[in-house]
Amino acid sequence: MKRQLAMVAVSTVFLGGCAVGPNYKRPQVALPTQFRGAAAGETASLGDTKWQELFSDPDISRVVNLALEKNFDLRIATQRVEEARAQLGITRANQFPFLSAQAGFTGSRGSSLASPLARPGTNLSVAFTNVGSALSWEVDLWGRLRRLTESARAQYLASEEGKRAVRVSLVADVMTAYLQLLERDLELEISRRTSGVANQSIQLVELRRGRGAASGLDVRQAEQLRYSAEAAVAAIERDIAQTENALSLLEGDAPAVQQRGRKLEEIALPTALPAGAPATMLARRPDIRQAEANLMAANAQIGAARALYFPQISLSAFAGGQSKRLLDIATAPARVYSVAPSAVQTIFNAGQVRSQVRFTEAQQRELLVNYQRTIYTALREISDSLVGADRTRAQREQQESLVKTLADTVRLSELRYRGGLDSFLQVLDAQRNLFSAELGLAQLRLQERLTVVQLYRALGGGWV
Repeated sequence: MKRQLAMVAVSTVFLGGCAVGPNYKRPQVALPTQFRGAAAGETASLGDTKWQELFSDPDISRVVNLALEKNFDLRIATQRVEEARAQLGITRANQFPFLSAQAGFTGSRGSSLASPLARPGTNLSVAFTNVGSALSWEVDLWGRLRRLTESARAQYLASEEGKRAVRVSLVADVMTAYLQLLERDLELEISRRTSGVANQSIQLVELRRGRGAASGLDVRQAEQLRYSAEAAVAAIERDIAQTENALSLLEGDAPAVQQRGRKLEEIALPTALPAGAPATMLARRPDIRQAEANLMAANAQIGAARALYFPQISLSAFAGGQSKRLLDIATAPARVYSVAPSAVQTIFNAGQVRSQVRFTEAQQRELLVNYQRTIYTALREISDSLVGADRTRAQREQQESLVKTLADTVRLSELRYRGGLDSFLQVLDAQRNLFSAELGLAQLRLQERLTVVQLYRALGGGWV
């Protein structure tokens, strides 16, 4: 008998180590040897840089730290991690026996009609008290519960990666908003300076008109630039306030004025923008890791669904004492125990289990495609950022040359106007072209820095 029990125990342990369903293997995804637009043979990556060192600006570090401390989205993501951790604990607990204390009282009185053999005067009342411990356990021979725990663990990991993804996006969004604020400040400075130049031009034309050297048309033409510049000032001031409000929300605070430090053109760019090897992207980008964790969870769900083809074996037991009177339960109870193993095998369920298996398999295939799409989307984002950084720098250099040329054009046209060689229309055209070019240069300086932020986000940096 002992030998048979030992064999049963060994068999149970052996079967308990098996789990139906496919074991997870990372899918093979074809990756290029290097990112498009990257220099050949790069090993270092901008994504390994700490976000504090990306621009090395104390004011950027200050606003990012505020956001990391108080941002609402990041705090929500933190609680989702806690939810997933708790859900893992709930699911994992089902693998173990549940032990509970039970107490109950039963009282009944039978009818003499139901007991025709009872003698007259027989007491047909029954009352007793039970106190004891109950055990229930689903024996996980086919690994259904272990697969569910595996799935819950993968979902917990996915929530952790989701939190990292929120952190990466938050660092990039705060840097973007702060740099946009500095660019609006630069545009405001240009517009106010242009408005001052326009006022000086109006004074000059009024003076020449008083001397008979200019007409009323010249005055109206001179006023056009002032009105355009002042309209731009109003629009930029509106954008500044709205950008400050957006940055305040990212910081988890009410709308308020944002402190500035250095000007936009004083924010130094990194000397190099290495992208590294594409293979390292799989381990660094949190959205790719999150997609893989979701794929792992779906893969485990297939095993849990297939386990329903097999009998579900459970064990329940009770041990305790029983007495007719409540006070006797602690002194002289009658011992009571029961053991009730059971196995349930579905014979007909109209194909429900088969449909459940097909459903989980379809989910796994969907998440596999999503995993592949996430990887190739990351490749595109990195390549776009690399190409954008290179071409934006070239465009900014040409725009700087254009601004210098237009500034000289304004100077020459003003000299010709003062000498009576040209009408004021020539001066106005040159001033408007310079105003537009200076605003374009400010936007390109912003875009050049934003391509660095975009590349940093695309490489998965920002959470180190």
